[in-house]
Amino acid sequence: MTPDRQLRVLTLIDKIANAGGAEAIAASLTVKLDPARFDRTICATREAKSPAADVVAAAGARVMSLDRGSRFALWEWWPLVSLLRRERIDVVHTHQFGSNLWGSVIARLAGVPVVVAHEHTWSFEGQPVRRFLDRVVISRAADVILAVSREDERRMIEIEGIRPERVRFLANGVADAPPSQNDMRAELGIPPTAPVVATVSVLRPQKALEVLIEAAEILLPSFPGLRVLIAGDGPDRGRIEAAIAERDLEECVTLMGIRRDVPDVLQAVDVAVCCSDFEGSPLSVMEYMAAGRPVVATRVGGVPDLVEDGTGGLLVQPRDPLALADSIGELLRDPERRRSMGEHGRERQRREFSLDAMVRRVEDLYEELLNRRGDRA
Repeated sequence: MTPDRQLRVLTLIDKIANAGGAEAIAASLTVKLDPARFDRTICATREAKSPAADVVAAAGARVMSLDRGSRFALWEWWPLVSLLRRERIDVVHTHQFGSNLWGSVIARLAGVPVVVAHEHTWSFEGQPVRRFLDRVVISRAADVILAVSREDERRMIEIEGIRPERVRFLANGVADAPPSQNDMRAELGIPPTAPVVATVSVLRPQKALEVLIEAAEILLPSFPGLRVLIAGDGPDRGRIEAAIAERDLEECVTLMGIRRDVPDVLQAVDVAVCCSDFEGSPLSVMEYMAAGRPVVATRVGGVPDLVEDGTGGLLVQPRDPLALADSIGELLRDPERRRSMGEHGRERQRREFSLDAMVRRVEDLYEELLNRRGDRA
């Protein structure tokens, strides 16, 4: 059945920010949904002032913010309730636990036909209240919960007890972003032959960046010119700076802050790293693959779905700096293996983890769920 009007889609997330995989996916989906078929709105429950929000607005989507100051200020949800009712929104697509919880309930109370909850990293071990709310509230209010990895899908069904028909795996994707002609090594004063390792990451405890710093200390005697680049920022910056200073690695490890030129950064890199304690389906790893860089990563969450151990990169156990250093060193010593792994990863990313493919799957999902409910215009 073909609708005689655009379908009205509202995306709900805590913040429209420039850092974080969930924020990037929410903004990218809003921008990339076909404007001929979808009327697009993105609503931040807290903050919507950022360059990322400007990009969404420039693409013709509406950007709004509730500017909520407290999780207990329930009256601050009223502008959203009013909008959902007044404009007869067809689909509410929520992202991350808080918005999944509040958004799914509010959307149902406002009479929205279809609700999609999107969980970007399943990390609720030891959090029985969250698991309970996922199972009893979110999975019942939403038509479907999206899991970004097969492992997350399994955990939602087997550990949380969510009915299998309520959970769907949806692979993340990243856009094609070719590098410019900027020479990042020259900009940073890195010799052309120096070994360079990098990670792109929000600086927070989950990312276990102190393990990478310990690995750098182990590697430095064997690779005297080693440079480790950490692109990103976040609440853990002070602790990471202290760990670097404690090991006298200021000349080796560089905190680059948030970069808008990640493809340029990755062009300067020999080995890319993801050393997280847990992950869903990290966009950074897809960016490494898109750049043709071999990946050394921890065997957590959906990472093994991305990095084929021994073919596209090497996988190690989390919180093991010696194993991380050994794997990085193994690739630094073997340029041909790095090239082969990088090419394999690039081809796989283009084939399986492109942003355009992800958007088409989401558009099809919206159509399917609306047709199922019979609420199409």
